[in-house]
Amino acid sequence: MNKEVFEILKKELKYIALIFLLLVITFKIIYFKEDFFIVLRVAFSLFWLFLLPGYFIMLYWAEKLDFAERIIVGSGLSAAIIGISSYYTGLMGPGIKHHVILLPLLVMALGFAAAIAKKKG
Repeated sequence: MNKEVFEILKKELKYIALIFLLLVITFKIIYFKEDFFIVLRVAFSLFWLFLLPGYFIMLYWAEKLDFAERIIVGSGLSAAIIGISSYYTGLMGPGIKHHVILLPLLVMALGFAAAIAKKKG
């Protein structure tokens, strides 16, 4: 595999972890009466469904866009892609309980594969 993509991931992993931590802290401040694990579960689900797939989608444009730009644009793009693909996947038959795991993994894998293919070619 291409080492450049892995170097970008390793460099930006601390920023991704910091974003997750800030998301949990923000949600805990907003929902201060809720149990911490409920807040953690909600923050992780939003992070898993929108931010991570969006980051991997936008990894293709790592040279052209800054990290913050890729996270912001990628989260909106991920929400659109996950929402539309979940709708059409639901029409084909699989239950919605599988969409939460499979669709973000598929989007992340496709985004990562596209970034590696761009670096090779």
